[in-house]
Amino acid sequence: MATYNLTTPLTDEDIVQLKAGDVVNLTGTIYTARDAAHKKLIEALDKGEELPFELEGSVIYYVGPAPAPPGAAIGSAGPTTSGRMDAYAPRLHSLGVKASIGKGKRSQEVRDALQQYKGVYFGATGGAGALLSQRITDSEVIAYDELGPEAIRKLTVQDFPLLVVNDAHGAEQYAKPNYEL
Repeated sequence: MATYNLTTPLTDEDIVQLKAGDVVNLTGTIYTARDAAHKKLIEALDKGEELPFELEGSVIYYVGPAPAPPGAAIGSAGPTTSGRMDAYAPRLHSLGVKASIGKGKRSQEVRDALQQYKGVYFGATGGAGALLSQRITDSEVIAYDELGPEAIRKLTVQDFPLLVVNDAHGAEQYAKPNYEL
């Protein structure tokens, strides 16, 4: 297990060095999107419309954050279950998305897409949304405001703590428990 400090946008070189079980401290811009936002992104692609953010090298965080308390950039921001985005993720990876962040296992189709398009799936710690929100320094709704907590937000993160669950080589951390921890 290695630890990497990476900055977005991510590149193929960033991705291929990562192995399931590695720790990543991510800094830069990431985008939020849950089920309803993913559906709208795919509908926009089907209509040939421009998307609200550049997909190439991007990282999508599956989160619906709580409202920000006074003086904070964002409220509690814990990951949601990733499987709900599995129907959409392979297409987004084919268009340049390099990573997603969530919790839970991914489908075989998503794992295949990670290998084919050099992507990675990061796990964030479920139940630690208040702690994770402390690593988010800025938050701005950039699309689909009508979706409320599911709107797409542009987040600025600093040393956001992540675990590589599925790497670009077909390995999965959930499949091999590490009893040396």
